[in-house]
Amino acid sequence: MKKFPKVVQCDKRGQIVIPKDIRQELGLDEGSAFWMYSITDEGILLKCIKDPNISNSTIISNVKDKSSKLNINPDNIDRAISRYEQKQSGNLENI
Repeated sequence: MKKFPKVVQCDKRGQIVIPKDIRQELGLDEGSAFWMYSITDEGILLKCIKDPNISNSTIISNVKDKSSKLNINPDNIDRAISRYEQKQSGNLENI
């Protein structure tokens, strides 16, 4: 693991590029999926989703448990997971 930061820029669509050496080190391919967290006053954290079966994910369980507080219909979560699982890997943008 590299101990120094990489500088990347955000384009006008809000996209950033993960540098090639980091993608190789983490084994990321086109279509790799991530959880994105907003870290207050720090920025963002991306966490790789290694298991393509996200329906058994702890994070999904936590979101379902807190769905009423988040104003999310639990049925919508299940539908989104179902749509994701029907797609080829890397189609999270369709959720």
